[in-house]
Amino acid sequence: MRAWRGMRRAASSAFSSGNGAVPGGRPRRRAWETSLSPLERVRRLLPPEEAASVGRCAAAPQEMRTDGPQEMMEAAGPEAAGARPSPFRAGELALAEMWRKHNTTVKLMCRLAAGAVLASSGGLLPHRHIIGQLPGQLLRTSAGRQLLLRRPSLEEYVLLMPRGPTIAYPKDISAMLMMMDIHPGDTVLESGSGSGAMSLFLSRAVGPKGHVISYEIRDDHHNLAKKNYNHWRAAWKIGHMEEWPDNVEFILKDISTAAADMKSVTLDAVVLDMLNPQSALPVVHPRLKQGGVCAVYLANITQVIDLLDRIRTCKIPFLCERIIEVTHRNWLVLPAKIKNCKSSQTVEMQENSEEPPQKEYEEIHTQDQVVLKEREDYESLSDNAETYCSVPYVARPSYWQDAHSAFLTKLRKIQPLLS
Repeated sequence: MRAWRGMRRAASSAFSSGNGAVPGGRPRRRAWETSLSPLERVRRLLPPEEAASVGRCAAAPQEMRTDGPQEMMEAAGPEAAGARPSPFRAGELALAEMWRKHNTTVKLMCRLAAGAVLASSGGLLPHRHIIGQLPGQLLRTSAGRQLLLRRPSLEEYVLLMPRGPTIAYPKDISAMLMMMDIHPGDTVLESGSGSGAMSLFLSRAVGPKGHVISYEIRDDHHNLAKKNYNHWRAAWKIGHMEEWPDNVEFILKDISTAAADMKSVTLDAVVLDMLNPQSALPVVHPRLKQGGVCAVYLANITQVIDLLDRIRTCKIPFLCERIIEVTHRNWLVLPAKIKNCKSSQTVEMQENSEEPPQKEYEEIHTQDQVVLKEREDYESLSDNAETYCSVPYVARPSYWQDAHSAFLTKLRKIQPLLS
């Protein structure tokens, strides 16, 4: 044991010598000279043939990185080029959003033209100032108010487009699409084109390979639905450099007299938005696939009762699975205010600063965000903003809520048992 300890002392004294060499004249390796990467450590644990394959896989990304961004974009194809944001062009739709008092916003939709002007309560804004700008840009009107410019979504277009009859609201349309479980390529029948809101959402749901058949009995509603649908398709093509699918067939006819026209059609789903949907059930039932869903949009619960009573008395093989109404609860989350009508953020800034601030700030509250602006110049507060969680917040439901709009009834076609 003593001999072993002596050998260790001799070896340690040799390593600690000034020349940094071990006995035998070989230079000592330091830790930073022999450190290995994680990949190299794995390679040393593997057999030789597997270690060689790991080395080839590690070298492949280096070869791919030799291409520049332009070459990689060209190799990705037109899909990557279409993902880049494109500026506004003449002929497409633009949505201007302006903040007002009492936690409200005003949204204005217009079709851009070189010589037109966007008129609002906050001033005028020529369309030539919008054309060429990217979506999400803040522009000033002639009165100094700020407008947020962007492209409207399909939901916003449906709410702001010209309408004759009352539209099916997007919150109800989304629930009906889930009821019917529509897939791309399906064939869907709609009775009651109205202003074209449901037709647009059905067109997007079934895709280019699908088909939507929309019946309308009134001439003015039929023309308005076609007009709104074509306007959206034209604006989409200009703004997105691709065509919206032309898959909706608008038919001016009473659905109760269209049994002969649908003899060769197999329907995956049916949407009924009409005063008396029970009159259309005998026509659509034979054409609806077994197990398919018929979604009915009704404003009053008495209409739902009449529909179910007609199904029971006429023994139409439909099963009523559910009856719902869709309600949304909007919330406001805003910085707290104190009694002097200034936000706690502004008061805290004044207390912490030795000199009084040069400008006072007020708030514009929206349901989605809070924008601080100057009282006179409407400039946003960015440099003097407080740190995260330094201001107390108040969270409460909004005063304005989305109330009842319709009752949604889900009917499923079944095969009755033979007596």
